[in-house]
Amino acid sequence: MRAVQVVRLEGPSGVDLVDVPEPTPGDDQVVIDVRALGVSFPDLLLSAGQYQLKPDPPFTLGVDLAGVVRTAPAASGFSAGDRVAACLSYGGGADVVAMGADTVFPLPDDVSFGQGAALPMNYLTAHFALAVRGHLEPGETVLIHGAAGGVGTACIQVAKGYGARTIAVVSTDEKGEMARTAGADEVVLLDGFLASVKEITEGVGVDVVVDVVGGDIVTDSLRSLNEQGRLLVVGFTAGQIPTVKVNRLLLNNIDVRGVGWGAYAMSRPGYCRWQWDELLPMMRSGVVAPPIGATYPMAEVRQALTDLAERRARGKLVLDFG
Repeated sequence: MRAVQVVRLEGPSGVDLVDVPEPTPGDDQVVIDVRALGVSFPDLLLSAGQYQLKPDPPFTLGVDLAGVVRTAPAASGFSAGDRVAACLSYGGGADVVAMGADTVFPLPDDVSFGQGAALPMNYLTAHFALAVRGHLEPGETVLIHGAAGGVGTACIQVAKGYGARTIAVVSTDEKGEMARTAGADEVVLLDGFLASVKEITEGVGVDVVVDVVGGDIVTDSLRSLNEQGRLLVVGFTAGQIPTVKVNRLLLNNIDVRGVGWGAYAMSRPGYCRWQWDELLPMMRSGVVAPPIGATYPMAEVRQALTDLAERRARGKLVLDFG
């Protein structure tokens, strides 16, 4: 079978499409024929040896996938022919994947395989950020940085699913169109976003800020918060880890909260499935419908990773396994 493997730790150029044997599943594993694979920021970091997990090459990339169950143990709740999405730390980028049932999820019939491959990591992260760490309430206002990317668009839709108002922050008008497609109520440009947010909220500010970017925007993000607002730190795609002057937290009784979904969720059996079940009504209602930025043939994995690295991605990037 084909597999997307890191053969050298040098970023996208070190990733090849190779032939490998099909997996030999354990008795407790679900075997999935993969139809689509999401391309994610952890894939990019893994390919360069810069992620917290550092497997030795060669290893197979792939965090998010969607496909059809080939075989499954009776206790898993799945049967041959079931449409599923799934996630794992890495290793999902192959024609056939064998994995534990705990992070395999039922995929509604009206959700495409491409969308299914865009769902697990980004939307479970968004749910963890907003519902668990952010304690988001209906009627609150959420400001989302990096709102045209995979996690950003997921946060827009999950926030809408919880009845919140969303303000998307983007770097270009083109990215603003992707945020609007995802359902953002308001879109503002990164340059001067604080003034725009104050104008939109009539000086009140927002209740929650979701920051996947990091860098030098953190001070204005804190200034944009209403009393008892929460800044959720999800990532640092800008590359720079910011420093917070904690005296700013006293001014309006605001919080800075870390959002580390992966290690937390993966170490708690059944947690990811509980999250998925929380999101299923949003999928069925249509409020959660991942916007796919681009779809590539499996053989163009290097290009997909390069586009992600150079911040050309709009929404989720997906590899089609045909």
